[in-house]
Parts: sequence; C-alpha cells; structure tokens
Amino acid sequence: MLLVQKYGGSSVADVPRIRRVAARVARARRAGHDVVVVVSAMGNTTNELLALAREVSKAPGRRELDMLISVGERVSMALLAMALQEEGVPARSFTGSQSGIITDGAHANARVVEVRPGRVREALAQGEVAIVAGFQGVSRDREVTTLGRGGSDTTAVVLAAALRADECEICSDVDGVWSADPRAVPEAIKLDALTLDEALAMARNGAKVLYEEAVAWAHREGVVIRASATANDGGGTVIRPGVASPRVVAVVRDTELASGPLAFLSQLPGPCVRRADDRGLVVDLRNLHAAVPGLEPVATVAVVGTRVGSDPTLLAATLAAAEGRHEGFWAGADEVVFRVKCSGAASLEGHLHLALLSTSCMNAAP
Repeated sequence: MLLVQKYGGSSVADVPRIRRVAARVARARRAGHDVVVVVSAMGNTTNELLALAREVSKAPGRRELDMLISVGERVSMALLAMALQEEGVPARSFTGSQSGIITDGAHANARVVEVRPGRVREALAQGEVAIVAGFQGVSRDREVTTLGRGGSDTTAVVLAAALRADECEICSDVDGVWSADPRAVPEAIKLDALTLDEALAMARNGAKVLYEEAVAWAHREGVVIRASATANDGGGTVIRPGVASPRVVAVVRDTELASGPLAFLSQLPGPCVRRADDRGLVVDLRNLHAAVPGLEPVATVAVVGTRVGSDPTLLAATLAAAEGRHEGFWAGADEVVFRVKCSGAASLEGHLHLALLSTSCMNAAP
C-alpha cells in the first residue's frame, strides 16, 4: 500500500514533535507500506519570515517573497529525514522542484500544472521514505514558486494523484473534519465520511482542516483523502468520490475576509477575490500579502451538504433558519452562504447547527 502523509506546521513545530512524526512514519513503514511524507514549515516560521520581509520593505516583491518563505519547508524536510534515519528508516528529502512540482508563474499563489515525480519514485523503489517540502514548486521559467494558502495540502494531493497512492492522509492537531467549529459549537461532532463534493464546498467556504485547491485536485483525480490527528494512527474522516442523498453535513464560519467596492479590483495584488457581485467584493485575506486601505472586515457562515442549495426542501429550511440574522446570501449546489458582521458569525454558526443538523444526517455514508 502506498501512502502519502502530510504533516502541518504544528505537527513539526519543534524537535520533540518532529521525532514523534518520525516514529509515526516509521510505524507505517514497518507495517509494510511505502510512504511519501509532505511537510510544512515548523510552527509559525512562514509568518515570521513574512514579518521580516515587511520590516525590510513596505511592499516586498512577490518573487522575492517566494524565495524567502519557501525556506521554511526545506528546514522541516531535512530535519525529518535525519530523525527517520535515527529511527533506522532510510529516508531522503526533496524540495518541491526536485519532486517535480511544476507550476505556473503566479508568485505567492501558483497553481500546479504538471507533476513529474521521477526522483520520488526512485527513492521509493530503493526502499526509502521520500520526504517532500510542501507549499512550493518551480515554474517552467525555473523560478521558485509557492502555492498559497493550504499549499502543503496541495503538494500532498498532487503527488498522491501522480503516484497513484492508495490514500492521502492530511495530519494535523484535529482528528478529522467536524460538523462545526467545536470551540464555538459544543454540539459539533466529528464526521466519519464526506463526499469530495461536500469537502470541496466546505473548503471553498473557509473550513480550517480542508483547503480548496487541494480538495479540487482530489476531486478531479479521484484521490481518497483521510483527515486525521497526528497523535493517532488511522481514524479521522475519510473523504472519497461518491454521491450522497440530499443532506446537511456542516456549518462553516469564515472570518478571514474583507469587503470593498468593485473599484478596488485594480488595487488587489494577485488572485484573492472570493466573490464579486453588484454589492461589491468579498476578498480572502489569507492570500493578500500587502495592505489594501479601505477594505472592511466581513464574515460568512455557510451551510454545506449534498444539494443543500438546490433541493427545495433543504434550501427552504436553511433560509428559514437564518431569517433576520444575516446581511445577504448566495447559494450554490452544495452550499448556502450567509454574509454577516464578524461579531455575529459565531452566534449564527451555532444557531444554524442547532436548527439544521442531527447525528442521523451527519454520519450517513456517502
């Protein structure tokens, strides 16, 4: 069985945690699995590097930002390779370019256009664990690029697709995908299974455990994803191709957004627009590496599930539950998204979860 495992920044934040990840990978290897590991930068490294850049320059160029922030993942990959070797497991580390992650030229938010994992395959054939620096690639012009928000997840999924892996495991501090943020909604429960359509709708609306580009690639290529906790082996939430009956599975809150008039389009550096309509723009701040004066904080709360935005009964129930609690909404096939003030987002999330979700619909198999 070929596994691709991705470990986020909190999982490799210091040497003891890196050693725990190495032990987890070693267990999978000794169980007979071939393993490719994708790592993020340690802890808060990427934000610290961005802060350094802003100390040097008020408006750092995106090419030089990519050169800078791609360093963090290289530190993680080398340290994890050393830790695995200490466990007696042969391991070799690779940068994004060495792994064959080919992207377009959009610095700081590049898209993967091709994967040529020849060197990764060679390492696996020699009985080694291949450790790949996430979040980065190389353009056809041989420029270092980074993949934007959730880029290490994207690295893991594209490699899983190219290598025809049996499963792509996204490991974090959270054991799977939940029906709402359990810190704000005590009634939230872990979801055992999701369809890729449902996961994509959650990721599109700011779910913390899932990232849109990664899930979109998995959706196109039919990659099976398992979202699980680094502290556990197995478990979590399995996300796979399939079709479910109409249902609500989750309520997703996103407060890392801002709004502004359409005239602001010319001031936005790079692809960061979540929505544009006659009311103006909703901008995703996570891929906005420079300040844009005049943007106002805004939040969204999305009800997500199979056909929740197209099934008349589900849509009517969703709109009725949110009546009088939002400033506007839009609907897609698997989502109904309400625009709200940031101060009211958590309250609406809890209210909609209570009104629309039950354990019977949440864990229905896709």
